[in-house]
Formats: sequence, structure tokens, C-alpha cells
Amino acid sequence: MMSSALSRGSPIAYLAGDDARRTRELEAALVHPDVKAIIAGRGGYGAMRVLERANLGPLVESPRWIVGFSDVTALHLMAAAAGVASVHGPNVTGLGRTSPANRAAWMMALERPHAPVVWGGLRVVHAATGAASREVRGQVYGGNLALLEAMAASGRLAVPEGCVLMLEDIDERPYRVDRMLTALRLGGHLSKAAAIVLGGFTRCAPGAEGTTVEEVLAERTHGLGVPVLSGAPFGHAEDNRAFVVGREAIVRGGEVVFPG
Repeated sequence: MMSSALSRGSPIAYLAGDDARRTRELEAALVHPDVKAIIAGRGGYGAMRVLERANLGPLVESPRWIVGFSDVTALHLMAAAAGVASVHGPNVTGLGRTSPANRAAWMMALERPHAPVVWGGLRVVHAATGAASREVRGQVYGGNLALLEAMAASGRLAVPEGCVLMLEDIDERPYRVDRMLTALRLGGHLSKAAAIVLGGFTRCAPGAEGTTVEEVLAERTHGLGVPVLSGAPFGHAEDNRAFVVGREAIVRGGEVVFPG
């Protein structure tokens, strides 16, 4: 039987508040004339619950930055579906303990979103096939793998054709990463990407059988015919560089270039 607390709609302990309150706060930030950016305090879980009732129409009428990562990926994906750019980067609770370079990247994404940036020295997991093998351009999209899979299950995932798909995750066994990538493959979502860039897959230790998450990522992205790079500086690891979801990126060799 459902508990009396849940039946009354009281906040669940792992949420910052009930859905109605959190929705009101988000909607208020979306319409306040002085708000230029909505920055997540932390990740965790709960953003998708807000999407059930939130009116995101004002974001299109008066765009402003949505900033964060991990669970905030749900908001990035809805902003992207509305044609609005957002910033994938540290939440407020992570800014104080990240490096000066990461804080500088975070500020630059907010204040100079079109500034050129290069991520070099990445590992080429798979090279592209065909005529586009030397250089691939596309719109940046993605974020946390678990959130992409969850949004796909809800029917709210709209991967842009020809995008540069960014993926990262934390605390997932390799077999769970396998399942999520397989679900996205079966749903036709991965085939829309022109390139895949893998960030940190943190604390994704092998099970008893010894299969690593790197092996799973390589196997599940094989055969797509697009370049796949790993080791990009974003995600739940110490190096979490901010980037703009919705801007153009170029993938060539072992680097990702965000042109000016």
C-alpha cells in the first residue's frame, strides 16, 4: 500500500522539494527579466519529474542559459529540442573543488560561448569510414548516458541528424552501459550521430567477468561508420570542462575543435 506521505504528495527524501514547488521555481526563473542563467545546485535525480508539468515555452521566447550536467542533461535535451543552446558544465556544488582551468572554461562558456576551443590528445576508438573520414562537423548534443536512455524511453529524445554526440556517466557497471547503448542503437538514436565523443565513465568498474567499460564502449559503437573518440575532458571525473550544447564542433583525428 502507498504510504500516507506519498499519497499526500509530500517531498520524497531524495528530492530537494516536491514536484510542484520545483516546477514553480524553474518556471519563475524562465520568465524573470533579470535572470540570465539558471544554474543547477547539484545533480542527482529529479529533473525529469519536473519536465512532466513544466512549461518551457518562455525559454524559447526569452532564451537564457541552463547550466549543469549529470541529471541536468534532461533539461539540456529539452532546451535543444526547442532550439535553445545550453551549457553542459559543473554544477554549483562542483565549482569550488574543480580546477582554475575548469572554472575558466565554465565562465568562458557563459560569457564567450563562441570562443574557439580545442580538445586535443583524445584516443581514436574508431575512425570514420567513407568520404567524411578526415573531418566531421555537427551540432553538439548529449550529456549523461543514463539520462539519454531515460529520455528515449519517455519518447522525449530527439537526437539531431549529423550531430556530435557527447556521452559520459558514473557508477554504472559495464553491463549496464552495454544495455543503455544497445537500447539507443535499437531505437535508431546512435545512427543519427556524425561523431561520438566519450567523456569520463567514472567508477564503472568491471564485474567478476572482467569486461571493462572501455571494451563495452568500443564494441557498442563499432560498425556505426562514424568517428568515435574517448578521453574527452567532461563528465564526473576531476576534469569537467564546460561546453555549449547546440554550438558547432569539428571532429578530426584525435581532437574536437569548437570553432570561433
